[in-house]
Amino acid sequence: METVLAINNLGKNFGRIQAVNNISLQVKAGQVFGMLGPNGSGKTTTLGMLMGVVNPTAGSFSWFGQPPTDHMRRRIGAVLEHPIFYPYLSGRKNLELNAMIKQCPVANIDNVLALVELTERQHDAYKTYSLGMKQRLAIASALLNDPDVLILDEPTNGLDPMGIAGIRELIIRIAAGGKTIILASHLLDEVQRVCTHFAILKKGTLIHHGPVHDVGKGTETVEVKANAPDLSHVLLAFPGTSSVNRENGSFQVQLREQYKAADLNRFLFEKDIVASHLVTRQKSLEQQFLEILAES
Repeated sequence: METVLAINNLGKNFGRIQAVNNISLQVKAGQVFGMLGPNGSGKTTTLGMLMGVVNPTAGSFSWFGQPPTDHMRRRIGAVLEHPIFYPYLSGRKNLELNAMIKQCPVANIDNVLALVELTERQHDAYKTYSLGMKQRLAIASALLNDPDVLILDEPTNGLDPMGIAGIRELIIRIAAGGKTIILASHLLDEVQRVCTHFAILKKGTLIHHGPVHDVGKGTETVEVKANAPDLSHVLLAFPGTSSVNRENGSFQVQLREQYKAADLNRFLFEKDIVASHLVTRQKSLEQQFLEILAES
């Protein structure tokens, strides 16, 4: 798989403040790569360096195996700040101006309007658009030159639940079209829903990165209910039990590595106990995120 972006020991200082500290990672073609971190973690500064609007203090990066150049950046579309459009012009007229600035074919406008589902509102003034529609128009503008990579900085920031869902579905559609997407977000649930890979930044330092599908792997937590006396003692007697906690009328059993829910169910059956409820609880990205931050 082609390496789209390679970052090597990238750093940025603002005076005595070290905003980004020695980051190294790679993004492969076709990935939806999420950059996670609390406010001040260096996400936006990192994206700014990648787009050439912030000069690095140290390190380097390359796009498609080549040093960053203006020609190379034409293969990249980005929405880094709040979108700026002329409020009294229609969405289509604003895109026509952006197409002229970017020297893109005007014929691309119909395609991007359809992709972001703004065809029916294309002739309405930008000032009449909702926040979600304005964000979708900004994404349409970033896609005008049919880039290979789309960079989004907090794409759902400030949106209501319907707007968030709309942007989430749009990102999935764009990725399905074969584009590589890099996005910064603090909404962990959204990253888990749309991203294939993620990285966690803390105070400018990369503390974790990997595939989203690896989240929750390892030890299992099983939620158990059964009509049996001393159920907690039986659960503790299971060789694969690491810990048992009671929550909301059920028992949360943390299993040791190599043990699965089926092993616990078999053990209970051998003890003449039939579980009325036995569900494996997968660790969420939020849980893993908080654990990684606490450990770092």
